[in-house]
Amino acid sequence: MNRYLFIALFILSAFVSPAIALFVGIVFALLLKNPYPGGSKKVSKYLLQVAVVGLGFGMNLHESLQAGGEGMLFTIVSVVGVMVLGFFVGRWLKIPTKLSYLIASGTAICGGSAIAAISPVVDADESETSMSLAVIFTLNAVALFLFPPIGRWLDLSQQQFGVWAAIAIHDTSSVVGAGAAYGAEALALATTVKLTRALWVIPLSFVSVFFFPQGKGRKVSIPWFIFLFIVAMVINTYVDIPSPLLRAVSVASHCFLSMTLFLIGSTLSLAAIRKVGAKPVWEGVILWVVIAVAALAVILW
Repeated sequence: MNRYLFIALFILSAFVSPAIALFVGIVFALLLKNPYPGGSKKVSKYLLQVAVVGLGFGMNLHESLQAGGEGMLFTIVSVVGVMVLGFFVGRWLKIPTKLSYLIASGTAICGGSAIAAISPVVDADESETSMSLAVIFTLNAVALFLFPPIGRWLDLSQQQFGVWAAIAIHDTSSVVGAGAAYGAEALALATTVKLTRALWVIPLSFVSVFFFPQGKGRKVSIPWFIFLFIVAMVINTYVDIPSPLLRAVSVASHCFLSMTLFLIGSTLSLAAIRKVGAKPVWEGVILWVVIAVAALAVILW
């Protein structure tokens, strides 16, 4: 019975958001037990890479590179600053290195998408990936509802709020949601700046290879799927692909991502949670508060 329920939930996870799929997977793991731990690990690894490549077909290379000119400096400083700060906070809180790195990556770039792309590059295990995703998704949901009221309380302009949301909110979906709640101009600017920020997952993936060589004596594992992600963006930019096909690829990619997160969440164990405790949450909160306050200070100044 356990196996049939697992398979049914795995299939149904394709039709819900990634955050919900992850949550369902975690609940299943804690209440029952993943009947296919080994298979889940293998399937999630390759399904995740396919999803990331598919998402590239939804991005225009020129628009992404040219997006958010005014927010470019903020993006560079925030990405580098959060990654460096994340290293020191992780060491201070004595959080496992890969887990800390994933939380910093999700905060610095684009939330769950960044963690999804970086986790196979650094060879993170399922518990590290699921814990980092849980932290980021929770804070992301809070930001979606918290930022618009704060923006109105501070009397931020449409432009100011758009840049702030793109820098300080993790996932693109919540950036778009917060921007739409604030106004059309804020939505447009927040989306374009976020696209620029999301592109940082490419150089970070290559840099990560050298920080996490995966053991002495082993060759560096090149994240080939990132090359395919770039190829997908180039094809989407220069090849006239029918819109129905692009929509189909986009839908399939998001379905695969949700299914992957269900598998990742289903491998989480109580032992892993007890091992890391509340420290990952503290790291996520600290990094989020620092980047949100710093970005807001620069915008108001």
